[in-house]
Amino acid sequence: MTPHLHRPLDSETATMLRIVLRPIIDGATHWSGLTGDLDRKGYRLGFRDGRMLIVDDYSGEAISTGSAIGAPLSALSQRIGRPPLRMSGDGRSAVLRCQA
Repeated sequence: MTPHLHRPLDSETATMLRIVLRPIIDGATHWSGLTGDLDRKGYRLGFRDGRMLIVDDYSGEAISTGSAIGAPLSALSQRIGRPPLRMSGDGRSAVLRCQA
């Protein structure tokens, strides 16, 4: 497994992500709705090495894991089901099929 999936977050950025994104993730009832809601805020989800990543749409960089902001993939999957993933050619990363 890759030791660093994203650059470490400073506490202010981590707090901002929790404030802005946690309500969206916590309120999601399906993956396509979550995708649209995150897109409107300038973020998308990525998946690598079994972890859900928060990706900044502007830079295309993974900025956090779901777990780092208190929204682990396991809890989200339990609540709304397994994510519909499309694997990339590297066999280690994926994107949601319902996102562009």
